[in-house]
Amino acid sequence: MTGLLIKDFPPELHQRLKEAAARSHRSMTRQALVLLEQALSAPSQNTASLLPDPLKPGTTLASGDVVDVIRENRDADQFNIYK
Repeated sequence: MTGLLIKDFPPELHQRLKEAAARSHRSMTRQALVLLEQALSAPSQNTASLLPDPLKPGTTLASGDVVDVIRENRDADQFNIYK
């Protein structure tokens, strides 16, 4: 079986992995494999689907509407990076 070495593993992420492994009664290696398998098995999401309808590719907006769309969506929870 092949191995994987992860350099510069962030300490916070290491701690979270360790805690998740303990909750699941798994080794850290097994927990990492389970999480990787789940992430890679999940259907990939088209990032355009995350955009609100007026901003999706193929949508035509009048030049004056662009500012209105940005104002309407900039404070929406899904786009608020400061929440």
